[in-house]
Amino acid sequence: MSTLFDWFANRQKSRPHIQKQPEREIADGLWTKCPVCGVLAYTKDLLSNQLVCLECDHHMTVNSDERIRQLIDKKTWQPKFEHLRPADPLKFCDRKAYSDRLVDYQEKTGLADAIQVGSGLLDGLPVALGVMDFRFMGGSMGSVVGEKLCLLVEHATQEGIPVIIVCASGGARMQEGMLSLMQMAKISGALHRHTDAKLLYIPILTHPTTGGVTASFAMLGDIIIAEPKATIGFAGRRVIEQTLREKLPEGFQTSEYLLEHGFVDAIVPRTQLKRTLAQLISLHQCVSNRVSVPITVTSYK
Repeated sequence: MSTLFDWFANRQKSRPHIQKQPEREIADGLWTKCPVCGVLAYTKDLLSNQLVCLECDHHMTVNSDERIRQLIDKKTWQPKFEHLRPADPLKFCDRKAYSDRLVDYQEKTGLADAIQVGSGLLDGLPVALGVMDFRFMGGSMGSVVGEKLCLLVEHATQEGIPVIIVCASGGARMQEGMLSLMQMAKISGALHRHTDAKLLYIPILTHPTTGGVTASFAMLGDIIIAEPKATIGFAGRRVIEQTLREKLPEGFQTSEYLLEHGFVDAIVPRTQLKRTLAQLISLHQCVSNRVSVPITVTSYK
């Protein structure tokens, strides 16, 4: 028996040493996992599809920089009112001072506040564009967000161009109290003057659009567009159910439910959004100028 063990031991010693191959490292950001279906996609392919999952068509979160790239023609974007920066008029402090919180988000996102505004060409057509960024305090609407949007609308009215606002927000910014809530009326007033000038305003409701943003400029568009399966509403389900003391239907705050009940005019996939906006703007310009043109109707599944 010992002879057999010795033979195995000698056999193992005579074999060449096999080195364990190191595991291959995957560079950060090379692959992106869909949060819905779990499929891994090559990030470059995902970006070329405008961050819509190639497998299940889930619309992933898009930051303001990427959204501008998706909608505005190259080298035509002109940012506006970048000098405006948020303050802390109430000296608000919860778990952390509001002023410190602002600095943290500015460093994290590279933005002054939760919105970027400017003008540019969309498929060759001049537009004024505001894009909310959910990364910055949940896209909450503070005084600077409201002021930038108000100035953008007034600029568009003066220039005679349409306004497009991409909404992504948790609502008013409570750290600024009543000053935040006042932005709802201020922006609504600017949009009313824009409408009086017979100019076009299109809000795009993305996931999520809630609170004071929904209660104001998000629902004041001439044509209201939503992305598929976006959460759109004012208060949360639990608050509404406790107030009404009724059980609410499933999915009552989705863009599909709101389309069915007439709160939005169309659900447009992100990959078709730029073309759809260009068609709507061209059609509005033709109607305003009383020019007869053929209309192409695009249907979406």
